Parts: sequence; structure tokens; C-alpha cells
Amino acid sequence: MSAKTRYSDEPLGRLKIVRDFLPRPQDLVFRDEGVKVTIALSKRSVEFFKGEARKHNTQYQRMIRRLLDAYAEHHSRRPATRSTRPRAGTARVG
Repeated sequence: MSAKTRYSDEPLGRLKIVRDFLPRPQDLVFRDEGVKVTIALSKRSVEFFKGEARKHNTQYQRMIRRLLDAYAEHHSRRPATRSTRPRAGTARVG
């Protein structure tokens, strides 16, 4: 990681805004039935969750479990059907 990132004013291309669907740390404190697994996590992630758990007086493992549950729930839903028509007030490029 010794190479420095160089930024330019070049166009980024077509961008897509992704809605933030992840819950806040304080929303990860609920108890739910679980299955024991073994997983290796980054030290940085574990330290983050331990700190947040201390702030909210809960267990960091429970917060991680709730985060994974929220991610799985979000991606288990059927994707909404998208129209190929441009929205009102927008022009199609191409």
C-alpha cells in the first residue's frame, strides 16, 4: 500500500446510487434463534462491533448476527420489475 492514489477530473461514467439498506448499529441488538458457525473476521470489524456493543450494552456477536440477517433479508426479496421507459423529465442517452 505504498503507491499513492492519483485523482483526476476525468468523467466517472454512468453511476448508480445504491440506497443504504444496512441497519444502524443500535438496531442490531435484538435476540433471535441462531446456529453456531465458525468464521474468521477482520480485526478491524470485530473491534468496531465490540465498541458499538459496549455503547449499546449488548453482545457484539449478536450485532453481527443481526447485520447478516438484515443483509440476507434484503437480498432474499424478489427484485422489483423495472420499466425500460425513461422517467418523466429525463432523456435517454445512447
